[in-house]
Amino acid sequence: MANVRVERTDDGGFRAVNGRGAEVKIGGAKDDGVFSPVELLLAAVGGCNIVTVEPLTAQRGHRLLRLAMTVESEKVESNKLGPVTVTYDVEVPSEKADEVFRAVAERVHEKYCTVSRSLSDGTEVKLELSQPDETESD
Repeated sequence: MANVRVERTDDGGFRAVNGRGAEVKIGGAKDDGVFSPVELLLAAVGGCNIVTVEPLTAQRGHRLLRLAMTVESEKVESNKLGPVTVTYDVEVPSEKADEVFRAVAERVHEKYCTVSRSLSDGTEVKLELSQPDETESD
């Protein structure tokens, strides 16, 4: 099971922390030096794709000279994103490497990227509200 804890920090900001201790600062879209929640979603799509494409391409004997991507989306409503577009920026050493990269990137997008597939399939997000801690009164 994957999980992160999202919490308010002492300075009034927010952060997400995973079980391995890695931390990402979160803020509003206009806050400097932090990711907005929407940007984190886009980063998750990009990260899932790129960390899967790179080793699969290399396993097939083709190390890409440059591998980067841009992931973007626009809001179609005040609280809803439209389609997410992943655009790769690659430099390949040969035509064969380009063929392999394209085939791998397509397969990763269609079958292997958990984040993209979850968004495409409309994974349900559930809300559970815990009971507040009751403090003893004197």
